[in-house]
Amino acid sequence: MTTEQRISTGSSPRYAQVATFMRLPLVPNPRQRDLVVVGAPYDGGTSYRPGARLAPRAIRHESCLIHGTGIDRGPNVFDVLNVVDAGDIDLSPFAMEQAIETATAALTELANDNDAFLLLGGDHSLSLPGMRAAHSRHGPLAVLHLDAHSDTFPPVYGGLHHHGTPFRWGIYEGLIDPTGMIQIGIRGHNPSPDSLDYPRDRGVTVVLARDCMGGAAVERLVDQIRRVVGTRPLYVSVDVDVVDPAFAPGTGTPAPGGLSSRELLSLLTAVGDLKPVAFDVMEVCPPYDPSGITALLAAEVGAELIYQYLRAHRQASAAVPAVERQADPPETRRR
Repeated sequence: MTTEQRISTGSSPRYAQVATFMRLPLVPNPRQRDLVVVGAPYDGGTSYRPGARLAPRAIRHESCLIHGTGIDRGPNVFDVLNVVDAGDIDLSPFAMEQAIETATAALTELANDNDAFLLLGGDHSLSLPGMRAAHSRHGPLAVLHLDAHSDTFPPVYGGLHHHGTPFRWGIYEGLIDPTGMIQIGIRGHNPSPDSLDYPRDRGVTVVLARDCMGGAAVERLVDQIRRVVGTRPLYVSVDVDVVDPAFAPGTGTPAPGGLSSRELLSLLTAVGDLKPVAFDVMEVCPPYDPSGITALLAAEVGAELIYQYLRAHRQASAAVPAVERQADPPETRRR
C-alpha cells in the first residue's frame, strides 16, 4: 500500500502544480508498482525533424487535462492500479550508443522492480531499450506496432540506432517473436521497393494504412491483433505518425493518409484482451505542434493504454483461483 496521491482537481486546478503524467505522484526509483510512467527525452536517432527530446514534458503538460475515470469504464483506474510517474531517464544528447545503453539499463531495472511501464519518448530508437527491458523479465515478446513506418531498416550514416532500426534490432537480438508481431498503419515512401521484405520474410504481419480505414476495418483488425499476438507477453509501441498529420502534425516524419485519432484509439481496445507487459508512445515533436494537439493525442493514447492494462490485469487476476490469491502473504499484495 502506498500513501502517495494524485493531485486532486477538486482542490487544485488542472493548470496548477508541477506537471506529471495525469497528475500522478512523482516517485523516483519506484518499486513494486503495477505500472510506472517514465520519460525518455532523447532524439539522437532522428533522421528529419528534430525536437522529440521535448516530448515527455509536452505530453505530461497536456495530460493534466485527463481524468482517471473514462466514460462507461467503471471505477477510476488509479483507484485500482498503483501507478506513479518516475520522471525522466537522463540520456546523452551527443552519444547515440551510450544513450541506448543507458536507457536499456534504466528500463531493465524498472521492469524488474515493477509489473509494467509506459515509456514516453523521444524518438523511436528508444523502443529497442524498452523491448530489451521487457524481454529481460518476460522472454520473447509479441509486438503491436502502430506506425507509418516499419522501422526495420538497416543502420545508415554510421549510426547503429536511428529511429528506423528498433524492430530490426529487436528481431535480430531475439527480443521479438516475429510470428507474434503485427505492424499497422504502414504507408508513404520508402528508401527502396523491398523495404518491407525484411519483416515479411521473418513472419511479421504488416497491415498497410489503406486497409485500416473505417469502423468495419478496425473491428477486423482488432480480431487480427488478438489472433496474431495470442497468449504471448505483449509490447505495444505507438508512433504518433501512424495518425494522419491532420490529427497529429507535431511529429518528425509526417506521412499523409494515416489513421484518424478515433481509429487509433479503437485499435488499442484489443490490448485489454491480451497480456501487455510494456508500452511506449513515441515521436511527438513539440516544435511542430504549436496548438498541442499531437501531445494531447499522445497523452490520450497513454491513458488508454493504462486503462487497457487495467482490463488485462483484472482478467489475469480473475483467471487465478480465489483460494490461491487469498493464500498470498499480505506483504506481497498490491493495492
